Amino acid sequence: MSRVGPVTEPGTRRVLTGTVLRWLRVLRDDLWTTRADPLPPSVRLRWLPQGVLCLTAFGITLGGAAQLANGGNLYSGYALLIALAQGGAVVLALWRPIPAWWLSMAATVVGAVAVHGWLPVEARTQRFTWPWTVAGIIAHLLVLLLLALRVRTRVSAEALGLTVLVTYLLEGLWGGANYQPTGMVTTVLSAVVVVLGMALRGRREARAELGRQTTLTAEERARRTLLEERSRIARELHDVVAHHMSVISIQAQVAPHLVEDPPEELKENLAGIRENALEALTELRRVLGVLRSEHPETGDLLDGSATGTAPHAPQPGLDRLEALVENTRAAGLTVDLDIKGERRPLPPGVELSAYRIVQEALSNVLRHAPGATARVEVRYTYGLIVEIVNSPPTRPAPPSPGVGHGLLGMRERVAMLDGSLTAHSLPDGGYKVMAYLPLSATDVAPGFVTDHKDGTV
Repeated sequence: MSRVGPVTEPGTRRVLTGTVLRWLRVLRDDLWTTRADPLPPSVRLRWLPQGVLCLTAFGITLGGAAQLANGGNLYSGYALLIALAQGGAVVLALWRPIPAWWLSMAATVVGAVAVHGWLPVEARTQRFTWPWTVAGIIAHLLVLLLLALRVRTRVSAEALGLTVLVTYLLEGLWGGANYQPTGMVTTVLSAVVVVLGMALRGRREARAELGRQTTLTAEERARRTLLEERSRIARELHDVVAHHMSVISIQAQVAPHLVEDPPEELKENLAGIRENALEALTELRRVLGVLRSEHPETGDLLDGSATGTAPHAPQPGLDRLEALVENTRAAGLTVDLDIKGERRPLPPGVELSAYRIVQEALSNVLRHAPGATARVEVRYTYGLIVEIVNSPPTRPAPPSPGVGHGLLGMRERVAMLDGSLTAHSLPDGGYKVMAYLPLSATDVAPGFVTDHKDGTV
């Protein structure tokens, strides 16, 4: 038992010393800096708060100089320097809050020490506010508020703790005679101001984080919408690709019977072509199964949803455009269809994309322009031009649960075919969608300027 005391006591002293040194290093790192941290302009008030603080600093300088000179019996020059430091700390806090706090503390300590020798004289007159003058209290509260708004909570708490410590050393340990103590008032008000600044800073950071999360959520939603639309287009194009592969397989199987005594090399090559085509069809079915496993297609609003079209139904083309218009009219929308030029067979992907663009545009008219009329024009030129125009709505549109797939899907389909799309409001309140779908890489629509970056013209 006699050995425990001598061994434990040095160990405890070392632990305490290490803890104190650690705290001192933390204080040095947090408060011994001149890092700039400008106060940003207000969203609504712009630079008005900064202007008000500068005017307040000017008032603090004048009031503090008068109080120190008249009530504290200091020379006017000394009183002006101390008051100027207090007012300047408020202005400095707009850009460098931590150095401003040091300046405010130094001005207060210098002023308290300078006035301390004249305190007994004040017994015959009104007592002087010490160690904090009224101007010094206002200046330091503003500095603490500006500091707490922009630094971490720990740094604000350290600045508050040192303010309380300096106040206690001046008023509690040193003290004086015949003065009006202001230490308790300063301590309470400083704590309130620091807590308020911490709360406002936390609220600002929470709102900024919420804004960042909202932006990320919107970007993720847009990305998911784009992927879903591309997946839907891929599911629809599967039937087109599968048809071509089936034709290749059948032609490769029939070709040997069309030639009398075909050579063995030809038979082997045609058999290889047919085998590759069948393998490609098998892989296409597997890809389609993956695409349909999570989001099975049940048809669209204007073409199949009401009849329960099966997921594997043939994809529509321009030959079903009249039926689409009739279904739309049955839904209550007045639609005029005008087909110009010589109708001719087009690549299945072009016909499918044109059909879907008309379908999406008419769906948007039904959802967002109640009471409007629509006109659909299809022009066969070097390529295919599809134009859908609707008149202004006659009544407000009800809230739509959609997530914006319509125009996005149109742009994706047009971009897939290296075409062009424009969609915009008209001066009379209507809306116009125009798409150009080329039939070959050399086709260019008259009057269209393609922006391949976003698919607009």
